[in-house]
Amino acid sequence: MSAALEKFCGSVFWNDSYLSRPDADLPECFQQTVLVWVPLGFFWIFAPWQLLPMCKSRGKKSSVTILYIIKQVLATLLMLTAVAELALAFVDAEQGAVPAVQYTNPSLYIVTWEPISDLPQFILFFISYGLQLLLFLVSGFSDIAPETKEIGKKNPEMTASFLSSVTFEWYSSMVFKGYRKPLEIEDVWELKDKDKTKALYTAFEKNMKSEMKKARAELEKRKRKKRRREGDPNYGNSMSKAQSQDILVLEEKQSKKKKKKRDKDSGSPKDYPRGWLMKTLGKTFKQNLLLAVAFKVVHDALVFVSPQLLKLLIAFVSDEDAFAWQGYLYAILLFLTAVIQSLCLQQHFSLCFQLGINVRASLIAAIYKKSLTVTGATRKESTVGETVNLMSADAQRFMDLANFIHQLWSCPLQIILSIVFLWGELGPSVLAGIATMVLLLPVNAFLVAKAKTIQERNMKNKDERMKIMTEILNGIKILKLFAWEPSFEKRVNDIRAHELKDLLNFSYLQSVSVFVFTCSPFLVSLASFAVYVLVDENNILDAQKAFTAISLFNVLRFPMAMLPMVLSSLVQTNVSTGRLERYLSGEDLDTSAIHHNPIEGSVTLDITPGSLVAVVGAVGSGKSSLVSAMLGEMENIKGHINIQGSVAYVPQQAWIQNATLKDNILFGSELDEARYQQVIKACALLPDLELLPAGDQTEIGEKGINLSGGQKQRVSLARAVYSNADIYILDDPLSAVDAHVGKYLFEQVLGPKGLLQNKTRILVTHSVSFLPEVDSIVVLTAGAVSEYGSYSTLLANKGAFSQFLNLYGNQKEDVSEENAAGTGNTVGLWQLGWLCMYLHIRYEELTCQPNLANSPGTSGGCFWGEEEADEDIDPCMEERPDDVVTMTLKREASIHRSRSLSKRSTSSQKKAHEEPPKKLKGQQLIEKENVETGRVKFSMYLRYLRAVGLCFSFWPVMGYTGQYVAYVGTNLWLSDWTDDSQRYQNETYPTQLRDLRIGIFGVLGIAQALFLLFATLLSARGTVRASRVMHQQLLSNILRAPMSFFDTTPTGRIINRFARDIFTIDETIPMSLRTWISCFMGIISTLIVICLATPFFAVVVIPLSIFYSFVLVSNWALNEASAQVRAVSSCLLGFVLVTKLRPSFQRFYISTSRQLRRLDSVTRSPIYSHFGETVSGLSVIRAYGHQERFLKHNEITMDINQKSVYSWIISNRWLAIRLEFVGSLVVFFSALLAVIAKGTLEGGIVGLSVSSALNVTQTLNWLVRTSSELETNIVAVERVHEYMKVKNEAPWVTKHRPPRGWPSRGEIQFIDYKVRYRPELDLVLQGITCNIGSTEKVGVVGRTGAGKSSLTNCLFRVLEAAGGKIIIDDVDIATIGLHDLRNNLTIIPQDPVLFTGTLRMNLDPFDQYSDEAVWKALELAHLKTYVQGLPEGLLHFVSEGGENLSVGQRQLVCLARALLRKAKILILDEATAAVDLETDDLIQTTIRSEFADCTVLTIAHRLHTIMDSNRVMVLHAGQIVEFDSPEELLTKQGVFSAMAKDAGIAMAETTAL
Repeated sequence: MSAALEKFCGSVFWNDSYLSRPDADLPECFQQTVLVWVPLGFFWIFAPWQLLPMCKSRGKKSSVTILYIIKQVLATLLMLTAVAELALAFVDAEQGAVPAVQYTNPSLYIVTWEPISDLPQFILFFISYGLQLLLFLVSGFSDIAPETKEIGKKNPEMTASFLSSVTFEWYSSMVFKGYRKPLEIEDVWELKDKDKTKALYTAFEKNMKSEMKKARAELEKRKRKKRRREGDPNYGNSMSKAQSQDILVLEEKQSKKKKKKRDKDSGSPKDYPRGWLMKTLGKTFKQNLLLAVAFKVVHDALVFVSPQLLKLLIAFVSDEDAFAWQGYLYAILLFLTAVIQSLCLQQHFSLCFQLGINVRASLIAAIYKKSLTVTGATRKESTVGETVNLMSADAQRFMDLANFIHQLWSCPLQIILSIVFLWGELGPSVLAGIATMVLLLPVNAFLVAKAKTIQERNMKNKDERMKIMTEILNGIKILKLFAWEPSFEKRVNDIRAHELKDLLNFSYLQSVSVFVFTCSPFLVSLASFAVYVLVDENNILDAQKAFTAISLFNVLRFPMAMLPMVLSSLVQTNVSTGRLERYLSGEDLDTSAIHHNPIEGSVTLDITPGSLVAVVGAVGSGKSSLVSAMLGEMENIKGHINIQGSVAYVPQQAWIQNATLKDNILFGSELDEARYQQVIKACALLPDLELLPAGDQTEIGEKGINLSGGQKQRVSLARAVYSNADIYILDDPLSAVDAHVGKYLFEQVLGPKGLLQNKTRILVTHSVSFLPEVDSIVVLTAGAVSEYGSYSTLLANKGAFSQFLNLYGNQKEDVSEENAAGTGNTVGLWQLGWLCMYLHIRYEELTCQPNLANSPGTSGGCFWGEEEADEDIDPCMEERPDDVVTMTLKREASIHRSRSLSKRSTSSQKKAHEEPPKKLKGQQLIEKENVETGRVKFSMYLRYLRAVGLCFSFWPVMGYTGQYVAYVGTNLWLSDWTDDSQRYQNETYPTQLRDLRIGIFGVLGIAQALFLLFATLLSARGTVRASRVMHQQLLSNILRAPMSFFDTTPTGRIINRFARDIFTIDETIPMSLRTWISCFMGIISTLIVICLATPFFAVVVIPLSIFYSFVLVSNWALNEASAQVRAVSSCLLGFVLVTKLRPSFQRFYISTSRQLRRLDSVTRSPIYSHFGETVSGLSVIRAYGHQERFLKHNEITMDINQKSVYSWIISNRWLAIRLEFVGSLVVFFSALLAVIAKGTLEGGIVGLSVSSALNVTQTLNWLVRTSSELETNIVAVERVHEYMKVKNEAPWVTKHRPPRGWPSRGEIQFIDYKVRYRPELDLVLQGITCNIGSTEKVGVVGRTGAGKSSLTNCLFRVLEAAGGKIIIDDVDIATIGLHDLRNNLTIIPQDPVLFTGTLRMNLDPFDQYSDEAVWKALELAHLKTYVQGLPEGLLHFVSEGGENLSVGQRQLVCLARALLRKAKILILDEATAAVDLETDDLIQTTIRSEFADCTVLTIAHRLHTIMDSNRVMVLHAGQIVEFDSPEELLTKQGVFSAMAKDAGIAMAETTAL
């Protein structure tokens, strides 16, 4: 080969003597062949990849740009130089023979280009070289055509050049922007189309379907095998899972053990398709995976080049005869290796993190889509919380694993290569080191297993604590009214104590684990070196061996540490895989029972088009189940339903979206202004709009928080009416509204003359008064139709219906028998099956459109006069409880919201310079969450350290200092040890000295580990102390916050402080803090070592550190410390600059990274909020058929979050590339200075200097990463502190205590009492003056917004006086503590709130009363028999929100609470509005008898409950307008008599009562 090339060139191809001289050179033939052909070959091999897309694209050709012309001109000039060279070759050929290479190369250059010798060729070479250099520089810029400029603005990555992409230079403008001003979501660039959720999910879904199909086939095979094993051919064939579970419930004769076993079998992990998810993800993202593998292979190969180069460098320094150029070559090669390694690693990580977010997006999209189609049975199996967990926790696990998935093959590869190279250095002695590593593995495994157990236990404690916190916040008003905060505070603190105990143990385990991990490299090197020198006297440890081995051991540390972590992450992800596979492969809703074509045959129930049908029945008779069946939400067992036409659905519990009022009504339909106005008028919403500051553009909070129950129901009804469907299914929409409003809605919307007169209407109702006006009535009993016909027919039949009417016929008020939570849940699937056997509904619907313009007009004026419109409270007419949330509506609407979905999702981050419309006084109810911008204040770090404690802050730092002093000592000792090989070159190495070397090396290493153990154990104690202090302060302050705080702050926001932020303080900050100190000390020690080896290095450190600090620059404490810093020696000054520098620099990278992290947090919440909203309104979304619209909204919300996370990922890569470049320069200069100082340095010190420098790159990277992480995490302290400063309500107990037994008489005096909700708002009560005598029974009435509930809030001082005072039994209530007041009053609230825990705890949380007293209270509340029948009696466990008790029972528990307290003053806040007639009767009777000697104030929403009061107080606009006995007021013809007339109460009825 060589001879052929020599003939081709006409000169020598290779000769070693060219390199064996000071001015080394390469033979000309080698230059003209290898150096020319290799780059050209590379060019031609990869050219097709570049040319192929150009040939394929048939679209419009791009415009010609200036850059394109320059490139073409340069390429043409290069070609011309090549032509000139070829011409020269021909000229020379005429004068004599010319080697073939001189023809070949110019010919190659003509189609590509390059250089040659002698004068004309010399000139051409330089022209050619200059042009190539220019072309190289020009290629660094991206050639952007005008038509792609817009794309580049949205995402510069799309138009970035190759160099820009490799170095992430295209991202620099974002970092500069983030440095100049806090980034907002609008500043973040858009995602590439292929990275958008829609594109990702489309590919994922395609692969998921094919893989799931295979998995289902596998499942069938497994089932068949199982059946064969059990010998039952029909096993499991006949029933679906849900049915079999229900049958289990019915088989009561079976023993409990047997039942449990069967249940276990039915829920065993084998009954779902498995193993398809990982395959799907692999197929979907295979391109990303393969590219990442390629980069990682190159990186891993280069990792082992550096130790070999270091070996050559040490040999060069030790060899006096070596040529200088060799040293420079090694220094340059070290630098180039480091740079290429860095570029490959960052590209690899970029791909991995992109894979992570793309996997997460695909999974979240799949979960969301699945939730829209999931069956009722699957929904019961997984609660909303669990499904949100699949999105947040499980999808996140996949994301975390994806980041390091390639370590699974890379770590073993690196370990094997390290051992191979180490064997080459130390021979069999390396086995001692490896044996030490292997021995440490079980120790690590034990620690990991122990830590896992503690973590699992701790997660349960966390869940328990969060559950109680959620309940506390949901029922905070009850806690305040009953003064129960201390009891619940104690409960939370007890759980927290267990949690912190486990956390401390976990931290101790972590400390031991860190101790073992730190010991391992040192023990490994100690074992290897000791065995090496002890095995053979001739084995002397020299610098080459020692430092090459140490470099290799350092390489080995990373895979050894990573592999267990990745494997444990894989185990966790495996659990998540199972959970996701089970959920995503669950059955979809089967709507086959719903037919849409007219069928003749046996019909159980036939509803004719355009008719109004009422469905009535007792609690649990299956009314709501019938509605669910029509909507296809139930599991069909037999029969079917035939529906002709579109459906609109009004659920019993109104579902309101977090959007504007208008968006809630339009619900995705086009706006038809005339129809819209007609609908809001008919649904009595006009007065609401007048009162809402932004009218129908007012934002409605989560779950309709800022609307009353009646308003929500009317918005829900308006949504249905506006949709203009053919069939209306109305599940008791009138239960939440007042009698007169219900009557109005019936007349204007539902009735024979209403807007929907020509539509088919199925109305589930409890209101007897509307029944005569309906076309037909369906009576349900125990899930079957017992009677069906017109009102008159059913009365004549004398069946159950007529008996019911006779019993309650005299009460025509709309009294709800059931409320939303209580209906429908009692009918199991098996009952519904029975219902379906007999039920076949046929709708032959005519799609006739009513002429809306001619429909009957509405006269809202009869209810509301001029003053009413001015009234600043709830704009609806229902007599609903005006609790603080409802009251705030008075003037407190919410943020104006844009209709567009995409704008909606980003509305919380509007640009600062866009001036928002001027807000009206008190308009905003829910205050926007405070997103901090700019730097985290240094005071936050001090606050955290104060919580840690002075002792626990100081000593750990001392421990770390001790560790690194020992570390530097170990390295210097080793360096000195390796120099012994020179000192005793031809002598016997003294045994005594050898033992001393090994001994001191061992002692210094153990000292390192012990100092570290001391530091980590102490910091563990300190950080747990900080966690305890901060949680205690937060909880204590939140429980003491006034009610107004809870009304203007969404629960989720407070929960976030107790969940995410406390978790960060507990677990993330301690870790970040320890890592930061460790990295900081590591860099200081490394640079001290390099400066000791080559003092000139200190000069290089200063410019490097200036560059570095401009990227990082954190000036936390340096403002104060700069004076002292100046006094430090030049080397230390240079280093301090590396990490901190002066305050004159502002932060650069961190300001961008921190803000992107904040944006990630802010944009992540809407994903979960939207999901929670979707799940709660699933039946509505399905009924209207709006699944696609909601899917699209989810994709938009996801993309907004994705782009902020993607931007954050790129910002990290941008930083890492630049920092690693600084690290590469450190390596280069330490090697260069070693080469320059050759002859004055020993090999050992050079080895130490360069091997330390090789380490510094990674440590520098970690320092910035942890600085950024620490600051990101310290934001949690900032957020928790924000809620620690929330203004408290008045003290619970003051020095001025009321007398014992107060109040003894129960007299209440209001003296010119005034109150307002917030300082900036108007008065709600405007100078109330009245006296209420002892044992007097007073009813309080008034239109919504009159101030009724404000009155009760004032008695309990939920609202503080703005003027005047309230005196109870001669004590001014403003002078005593809140608990002294609240403990001595009793209230039965309207909403019966129960908490998780025992029944006894719900009645008496402080254990103040004996069991006898509790039983007595239960007996009086008519609950004794029920509780005695429960297996645990008083210890019966009440589930979340009291869901395992009916609404009536919950209300009776609240009555029992009041009876147990038996205070002298009782306030009833319309306690019977939500219960059926029977419970209502029980409560009224008990109150009359048991509270006969008490003063009773009843806030009435339904007038019949207060007709037997001694006096009635009528409020209007915060003033008493009438106050007298009911009889007197009825005769006066005033406000009260008008209200009574509206409610259908006549004088005769009062007398009867």
